[in-house]
Amino acid sequence: MKQSQHFLDHAENCAQLAERASDEPTHNRYKRMEAAWRALAKEQDWLDGETSPSGNAVERSTGFPDRTQETA
Repeated sequence: MKQSQHFLDHAENCAQLAERASDEPTHNRYKRMEAAWRALAKEQDWLDGETSPSGNAVERSTGFPDRTQETA
C-alpha cells in the first residue's frame, strides 16, 4: 500500500471521529486533523512523483495563501 493511502486512511478515520464528536471543539479538532492528513497524502504523492506541484497547494491545505513565492 502506498504511503499516501495510509495518510488518507488516517484522514478518513478523523472524519468519522469528527462526525461522532460530542462537542464543537472536538469536532473542529478532528476536522483540522483530517485536513492535515489529506495535505500530507497530497504532498507524499508529489514526493513520489505521482502528481505535479500546484501553485496554490498551500492555500488549499491550510486556508492561507502561499506567500513564499511573492516578489516585492
